[in-house]
Amino acid sequence: MAVTAVLCAAVVKKQAREIALVLSLAAGALILRFALQAVWDLRALMDQLTELAGLSPAVTAPVLKTVGISILARVTAELCRDAGESGIAAFVETAAAGLALCAAVPLLRAVLTSLDGLF
Repeated sequence: MAVTAVLCAAVVKKQAREIALVLSLAAGALILRFALQAVWDLRALMDQLTELAGLSPAVTAPVLKTVGISILARVTAELCRDAGESGIAAFVETAAAGLALCAAVPLLRAVLTSLDGLF
């Protein structure tokens, strides 16, 4: 939603910066497309390490979700700033922090369950 808002703001301003924004979005999408294979390979490695270590997916999944949220929020906020919409960028970062905390709740539950089992 923030990216759409930034695009709308750039179009309304009718400056040359809007073309740069669209080009940076296209370039970012292309780079992410190429990086997607590496991400899937990394995910397969994480799954193998999780299995070898005997960890539950309930422990590693929140970590991966939090990393994904932070990467997506960082890219979105930087695109907003490049378009001159630092206010929207701040909201994106704040929302991402809240989402990361929500994604970490299962990990906190697993830790508390483990600690409860020790005592």
